[in-house]
Amino acid sequence: MTRGSRALAVLGLGLVASQAGHLLAFQLRFGSAAQHLQSSGAHAYFPLFAKTALGAMAAIFVAAIFVIGLARVLDGRSRTRTGSRPRYIELIAALFTVQLVCFIVQEVGEALVAGAAVDSAPHLLLWGTLGQLPVAAVAAVALGWLWTRFEAAVGDLRAVLVVTQARQAPVAMAVAMWPVADRALLLARVAGGSLDKRGPPSSLRFSS
Repeated sequence: MTRGSRALAVLGLGLVASQAGHLLAFQLRFGSAAQHLQSSGAHAYFPLFAKTALGAMAAIFVAAIFVIGLARVLDGRSRTRTGSRPRYIELIAALFTVQLVCFIVQEVGEALVAGAAVDSAPHLLLWGTLGQLPVAAVAAVALGWLWTRFEAAVGDLRAVLVVTQARQAPVAMAVAMWPVADRALLLARVAGGSLDKRGPPSSLRFSS
């Protein structure tokens, strides 16, 4: 995977995981009233949005697992090799940053839409950290595990496809053709050999 695709993977997972962190932050802050608050007023969009985001993350995870399993079947190995493993600290830092920014933007946007007072920066950082950091830690473990195996699986599938195409490539057949001079020389030798085997005409045939 290129650096750009890795950055997109971290960004996408961070956006999706931020919704799980949002759920956790509200649960910790409001307890049993969290579900009611997240489905009313300016938060009315959140249940559907969170379900869609989590469903997309589950679909991507299943697709990645399918690619890994397919690589193992086609490659004929019991265990797929692993690629370069990213550092866990770097992953959790990147995911937590993306998730925290998403949480703060959502909270500020919801307050502005509802015409309510925006929480102070310390409150946003506190509840954002409490909700997003545990989710980022779990997401970093999952992404690190999936990352190395998916990258290796893609490499295995490419190798299998290259070998398959090489086997199916048409085989060039070379047909030897003699030039005219060589063909004439061959005919002369064959004819000469047959004449050498025949003796001179017998004189007995002309005797009376």
